[in-house]
Amino acid sequence: MPQSTTQNTPLYDAGYEIRRAVLGDAFVDATAAQPGDVHEAFQRYIIEYCWGGCWGRDALPRPTRSLLVLAITASLGRWDEFEIHLRGALRNGCSVEELTDTLFHVAIYAGVPAAVSAFKYLRNVLAAEQDQTGE
Repeated sequence: MPQSTTQNTPLYDAGYEIRRAVLGDAFVDATAAQPGDVHEAFQRYIIEYCWGGCWGRDALPRPTRSLLVLAITASLGRWDEFEIHLRGALRNGCSVEELTDTLFHVAIYAGVPAAVSAFKYLRNVLAAEQDQTGE
């Protein structure tokens, strides 16, 4: 985030590190570069409470949290967040098999149309990752 007059809390600092680890430097830097006091205030809120307060808890490992977020965002049809978190899930070490099984749960509990869309995003993200890595 750009320098602010607001003092960082330990929860914010933890959230910032977790967010960067899960979503990657490029995404976090691009988000932080968006101008405006309102945007900065909302980003601080997300970093502190979503990433520090929720993702910073100890009971669930990060890959499990990633799978939960994918199931929830797919179920709600929040496709921008779903795609961002697909990349994060791969960064967190989730396997394609784990991602696929999560989407099977989405099909049963949230409906086949949601899973069809989710699988489309999964294919696109995997193809983009393959293009980047050459694997």
